[in-house]
Amino acid sequence: MPLEPLVCADTTTRVSSVLNRDVKQFGKKHMFDTNEETCWNSDQGTCQWVTLDFPRPVKVSQLHIQFQGGFSSRLCTLEGCRAGEELVKISELYPQDSHAMQISFATSGLGPTPFGVEETVLDKLKITFESSTDFFGRIVVYHLGVLGERL
Repeated sequence: MPLEPLVCADTTTRVSSVLNRDVKQFGKKHMFDTNEETCWNSDQGTCQWVTLDFPRPVKVSQLHIQFQGGFSSRLCTLEGCRAGEELVKISELYPQDSHAMQISFATSGLGPTPFGVEETVLDKLKITFESSTDFFGRIVVYHLGVLGERL
């Protein structure tokens, strides 16, 4: 079955912070608008995060993320769960500090990879940006895509 984008209009999205609370210019919606000029920009502080609550169960196979170089995360922790359950750690990702689109693929038991995600069925996904390359802890994301299969 071909992979499809899992983030849709019915997906509930939350972020840890927005730079200067300026959601019009730097809000979470900009990660999903496919506009190369817009982005989500977090405020300063450690451990910024994004949560995605999907309207129905999904099988996550790929994660696409594009940071602004100098405002990326050295370590991303992915957690997920089914509805009504507690979040469980799925994967750790080690993205590059660059503006390039980075794509993770399901590891399918191949062991740890620099940017691999375990294929998982879930209703909620949380991506925690553990350590920013920015001195103040800001994260800038131009694009966030979650691909897989709707169940």
